[in-house]
Amino acid sequence: MNQHLYLKSFAAIVFTLFLLACSGPNVQQYANEKPTLDLSEYFSGTIDAYGIFTDRSGEVKKRFTVLIKADWKVVDGKKVGTLDESFDYSDGTKQKRIWTLTEQSPGKYIGRADDVIGEAQGDLAGNALNWTYTLALPVDGTIYHVQFNDWMYLVTPKVMLNKAKMSKFGIELGEVTLSFYKR
Repeated sequence: MNQHLYLKSFAAIVFTLFLLACSGPNVQQYANEKPTLDLSEYFSGTIDAYGIFTDRSGEVKKRFTVLIKADWKVVDGKKVGTLDESFDYSDGTKQKRIWTLTEQSPGKYIGRADDVIGEAQGDLAGNALNWTYTLALPVDGTIYHVQFNDWMYLVTPKVMLNKAKMSKFGIELGEVTLSFYKR
């Protein structure tokens, strides 16, 4: 085998491995997992959440709690939910975010909030929901547009776990880990 062909083959293998390393789970692989997540059922009423933000080294930078008041109605034949979130951070700061979630078709959702750039895209199957969106994140007086890849897993009818990776220009900045408890 000549050296040029060997190098091309090696480069192709490295590139394939790189692509496989970058790929993540597909929500459809959770289609048969139970309990089945129904967003309008779970995010209805009052939900408490407890979370941390860790930087890319794994160090906890912030702890926080969230009180969520949620309800749904049918608008133009589509389920539309409002999630009113009140954040209390360990450094004493507070934040408010109000999500409007709309079911586009079974298992497909869009979400909007004032600090979300464009629309969040949500895919649901079985016990899992994957949200992808860009958030306008304030840090020390500057607003950064940060991408979120957000995974939620219903563990019991009352408990859901959430793990979100934050990145900018494809570089991982950190993770948000949350546990939700439906009252």
